[in-house]
Amino acid sequence: MSGAGAPTLTVDGSGLRVVVVAASWHQVVMDGLLDGARRALAEAHVEDVHVVRVPGTFELPVAAAVAARAGADAVVALGVVVRGGTPHFDYVCSGATNGLTEVGVATGVPVGFGVLTCDDEQQALDRAGLPGSSEDKGHEAAQAAVATVTALRELRGALADPRA
Repeated sequence: MSGAGAPTLTVDGSGLRVVVVAASWHQVVMDGLLDGARRALAEAHVEDVHVVRVPGTFELPVAAAVAARAGADAVVALGVVVRGGTPHFDYVCSGATNGLTEVGVATGVPVGFGVLTCDDEQQALDRAGLPGSSEDKGHEAAQAAVATVTALRELRGALADPRA
C-alpha cells in the first residue's frame, strides 16, 4: 500500500485562510478528494475555506498561484490524471507537479499536493477517500498544507532576530 509510513498529523489551523483548488475531470474521484479535504480542514478548525474549481489538473498551478498571491495561508491542490495511450499523461503530470512546486517555493505559501497520478480509474477510486477506498489523499493533502503552515511559522519564529 502506498500510504504505508504516512505520519499521523494533529494540526490546528484556527484563523487560517485556505483555498482548495480542484480539477473537474473524473467527478466521482474529485468529489471524494474534495470531501476529504473539507473534512480535514474542519478537523483542523479552519473556518475560512474557499473552493475554486478549474477544468483540469493542468490548470491547478495557475489557480494556486493566484490564491497564494491573493493572501491564502495555504493552498490545497486536488486533481486526478489517469494514464491513457498517449504521452498526454506525462505532460499533464509533469506540468502540474512542477507548477505546484514552483507556486510553493516562489510564494512561500504551502501547497498541499492532492494530485492522483494513476494507471487506471480503480487506482484513483482506491485513493479518493470514498467508501471502500484504502486511502484518502484529499484529507492527507489538506492536513499537510495546514501542518506546513504551522512548521513554517515555527521556523520563522526560531530564526527571527531577537535584536530586531
